[in-house]
Amino acid sequence: MKIKEKKMTEKEFALKQIKQSQGNAFKYLSKELQEDHEVILEAVKQNGLLLEYASEELRKDKEFILKAIKQDGHALLYVHYKLKDDKEVVLTAVTQNGWSLKYASEELKDDKDVVLQAVKHSGHVLQYASHELQNDKKVVLEAMTRNVYSLQYAGEELLNKFLILLKK
Repeated sequence: MKIKEKKMTEKEFALKQIKQSQGNAFKYLSKELQEDHEVILEAVKQNGLLLEYASEELRKDKEFILKAIKQDGHALLYVHYKLKDDKEVVLTAVTQNGWSLKYASEELKDDKDVVLQAVKHSGHVLQYASHELQNDKKVVLEAMTRNVYSLQYAGEELLNKFLILLKK
């Protein structure tokens, strides 16, 4: 009895290698495969930072971007600049990794909801918040509950109030 052998297509083989290597095999694929929507989506699912290799068209695709940043918030670095100003996208990124606040638009670095979510992961990301939020008591206290040393990123106005209280 002869067993029929199924041959894998180049794309199927590439998808398998991407899954097995947690996305690392992606950089070794042909340009044609790297531009294939299904292949890049699988790579980004495995490693959000591979968004760097996605086409500009995909970097503008909100649905695609949300999948990438759910895997790794740092992928916000490679997102089209217009989506760095999208609150849903940035909130998703900072929820996954607070440090991605660094790559958000200036407007969203001034959004209290976004910054609070980011500092819940790491108080040190307070350094990327707007001047106004670095002087916001609630934001700074939240950052300090994660790491007391994040006080160094508090705004001067708030620090002066704090020092006055300490002197009393």
